[in-house]
Amino acid sequence: MEYGTREGQPRLAEMFSLSGKVALVTGSRAGLGRAMATGLAEAGAEVVLHGHHDDLDETEEAIARAGGKSRRWIADLLEIDALGARVDDLLAQTRVDILVNNAATFIRQSALELTWERWREVQTVNLDAVWLLCTRVGATMVERGAGKIINVGSMVSLQGGVNRSAYSASKHAITGITKALSNEWAGRGVQVNTVIPGYFRTGRPSPAFSDPVTQARIPAGRFGEPEDIVGSVVFLASRAADYVTGHQLIVDGGWYAR
Repeated sequence: MEYGTREGQPRLAEMFSLSGKVALVTGSRAGLGRAMATGLAEAGAEVVLHGHHDDLDETEEAIARAGGKSRRWIADLLEIDALGARVDDLLAQTRVDILVNNAATFIRQSALELTWERWREVQTVNLDAVWLLCTRVGATMVERGAGKIINVGSMVSLQGGVNRSAYSASKHAITGITKALSNEWAGRGVQVNTVIPGYFRTGRPSPAFSDPVTQARIPAGRFGEPEDIVGSVVFLASRAADYVTGHQLIVDGGWYAR
């Protein structure tokens, strides 16, 4: 029997469709966030674009060109004491079926030079805001009995890195949050997963992109482009991933396996 022919069984196209869903993507101004937001819109979702400044024109235009719909939500994730109320205001205006916690800040500095203030800045954006968004948005998903949360990790979710102690700590914590919330909510219809990008050309400067040894270590033979992340995110956001939860999906051209 071919898949999708049994009565009541969804066909593959329906399983990957996000038609009628609303997705919130944090940090959707550029890079991976823009690619994820545009891909989710192409799959049928209405996308709530987040930025800490109202500079989302290019992402909004990309979604419009793809025939999708979007709206904006402006919130500074560093203003953590006010963030809960901002999230509640958003949820009063729209249901959120898919949450993608992509926004992050990055500091490359040795642990002995890193100040407490900079440490806290990284943890506030990369960890505290993610937990708050997960729990506020997740509460509405649990109440409805359905929802998808995709937390964006990093290769330093799996390794320590060099001169990245604050970032590494925050991204390790992301995988822990993902597993813990999955354990609590999987039986209540909400899947929580992490997608872990490798080396992607997003416009953020990195010495890796000028290092031939780094590229040579990637079995795929190249660095990732933002569109390379889209399929993984759409999959995790769709019905096709209803039995995938607490998972770390590594998208790195094979770098970690090497």
